[in-house]
Order: sequence, then structure tokens, then C-alpha cells
Amino acid sequence: MRAIDHWVGVPLCALASPFVALADRIRRMIGGAPAPARKLLFIELSEMGSAIIVDPAMRHAQALGAEIFFLIFHSNRASLTLLDTVPSENVFTIDASSVATLARDTLKFLMQARARGIDTVIDLELFSRFTALLTGLCGARRRVGYHNFHGEGLWRGTMLTHKVHYNPHMHIAKNFLSLVHAAFATTDEVPFSKIHIPDSAIRIAQATIDPDVRTRVIERITALAASAGLQFQHGHQPLFLVNPNASDLLVQRRWAPERFSDLIRALHGKWPESLILVTGSPAEHDYVEGVRRGAQVGNAINFAGQVTFGELPTLYSIADVMLTNDSGPGHFSSVTGLRTVVLFGPETPALYGSLGKSIAVTANLACSPCVSAANHRKTPCTDNACMRAIGVAEVMDKMTIQYAAARAQA
Repeated sequence: MRAIDHWVGVPLCALASPFVALADRIRRMIGGAPAPARKLLFIELSEMGSAIIVDPAMRHAQALGAEIFFLIFHSNRASLTLLDTVPSENVFTIDASSVATLARDTLKFLMQARARGIDTVIDLELFSRFTALLTGLCGARRRVGYHNFHGEGLWRGTMLTHKVHYNPHMHIAKNFLSLVHAAFATTDEVPFSKIHIPDSAIRIAQATIDPDVRTRVIERITALAASAGLQFQHGHQPLFLVNPNASDLLVQRRWAPERFSDLIRALHGKWPESLILVTGSPAEHDYVEGVRRGAQVGNAINFAGQVTFGELPTLYSIADVMLTNDSGPGHFSSVTGLRTVVLFGPETPALYGSLGKSIAVTANLACSPCVSAANHRKTPCTDNACMRAIGVAEVMDKMTIQYAAARAQA
């Protein structure tokens, strides 16, 4: 996908840019300045976690009077259901499973966007040419996104009417809010969004937990524990979640499976009465089982695929603490009160840290973080020493802090 975005995206942006600029000039001559944002589309295709991080920005846009829409890859659509900020009928999807479906859904979206009267687009992607083309060609008069200005590389045409400087020293949630500010700006700025964004502006909304779903998930955990010869009494013993995997998009984010196994043994040694659920998707069952078997403790259960995506907030509301690599679950858990410990290596928590009750652990090596917007989050590293440098004892210290905080809050 990166190769296509570069070798196909750059020429297409070069071809499309003059036509987009001409269309803008004609619109200004005929209709004058665009009206204030009323139907605002967010584009974020590939990152499920970003669908949570952008939520404060979307709610801010709603508070300013806009009806919001969202475009996302079909495989990631479920991430928008955790908070239901965007009405389901306002979600557009693109199936990227093949070139044919990608082309079909892209054309379908471009027609749907015009039919729905989208007047403003915010491109949340960091210098993607594909989303730049979608932004420029969807018919919206106000188009907001990150522009490289005097930086070299990352060129993606002249699709934007409101160019925002991407700040690599500010959390991505605040960067998203700066895009919303530009979308509603009444005067031109170069670059846009000369504002201060306080930490209080990026609080994440909390998911509504259905009591019936909560009961079913607890019963499922209890039954699975019983089948393993264990007892589980919710509220009367520690419940830990351990998420050992991370997306194949950046495998360097993974702490070694044997480290997770060691950590599970340490949890068992400190809290022998606890229940430890080793979590993952259905496709990660074998990977999770390897971690569980490596721990060789009886109170660890392979929980991969045992809850649906929609049930994740419920599971997180039941547990005391979760350990995870820097991946989706670290962000999904922020819609609940779950306390987490998140391991960072190739990326930095300063930009991508969870907005929930989280403690980030990073080794702060001189080479880390090695992925950024400037390299399309692609690293040459094949030896993630930044993750190997994180020790079990350090992580256990953070787990202990989080568990004490969870107990004090209970």
C-alpha cells in the first residue's frame, strides 16, 4: 500500500491538482466564499486507534454545529462503534481487500460524498496521497489537512484549501483538534490554527456499558475459568488482561512473547489468586496460546476471540489492569476506566499515548522513535532493541501501581 501510494499516488496528485485548482477558482467566481461548515467529513482509513483518538475533535465539530461523517476502511469500521459519535448512516467505507474493490468503493464514495452534500473535509492521515486525492475530488469546497510547506518530500499535490502545519511535538489528538479549528476558521492564516490547545480539550468520552452484556461477559469468563479448573468471582479477586500482539503493520512494536510469559508468571507470583486473561483476536489464538503455554501457570487463560469487538468496552470495565503493546487495545480501553500499561518502542507516547488511565513504558533509546509522519511510519529496523530493553521488573512495577490505583478506586 505504501508503494502504491508513492508510485501511483504522486503522479495522480500531479495530474489532479490543476483540475482541482481550476474547479476552486470557478466556484469562487460563481458562488463567492464557501458557507460555514455544515456537513463535515473526517477521513482516516487505516488506523483503528485513531478513530478513538479523534473523538474529541469530532465532538468539538458537533458542538460547533456540524453534522459529521466518516470515511474508513471497511475492515476498521467497528472501531467507530465503541462510542457511536458518528451515526451509522454517515459512515462511508472502502474495501481494500483487492484492487478491484478498492477502485469500486473509491468511485462509490466520490459519488456518495457529492450526493450527501459534503461541504467540508478533514484529512486526518499523515501525508497520504490516496486520502489527498479523496479529499480533492469529493466535491467539498473546504478541504483541511496537513501540508509540508517548506519541508522536502511528502508531496501530495495542492488538494487543500486550508493547510495546517503538522506538529510532531504535540499529541496527535491535539493535532486533530487543530484541523477542526482550521475547518471553522473565518479568516485565512498561514499556516492555520495559531491557537493553544489545553490538555483538558482531549478528554475521551466514556462508553455506555449495557448491564446485560456485562452479565454475559462475566458469565463467559466464569465458565471458561471453570473449564480450566479455576474459580472466578468478579470483584473478589484480581482480573488482569495481557494483550501480547500488535498489528502486522508494524511488528517492531511487539514485546517478545517470552517476555509476556515471564510477566504472566510474575503476576501469578504476586497475586496467586488472580485470573489472567491473555487476549487477542480470533486470528491471534495460536500466538496467544504460545504465550500462555510459555508462562506455565494455571491461572492464565487463552481468551483470544472470546468477546466481540463491541464487547471490548464491557470486558475492559470488568478488568482491573491491562498490559498491552502499543496497539489498538491501548486506545480502545480509554473509553472505559480501565487502567493500562502500554509498551512503546518504535513510536512515542508523547504523540500516540493512550488518552485513558494509562502508564507508558519506553526505553528511550537514541534511535527511538524511528517511525514518524516523515517516513510514512516505515522503519528499516529489523532488531527492535527498544522493546527488548524493557524489562519484566520495570513493567511489573507499573502493573503494581495501576492495580493499587484500581483497588483504591473500586
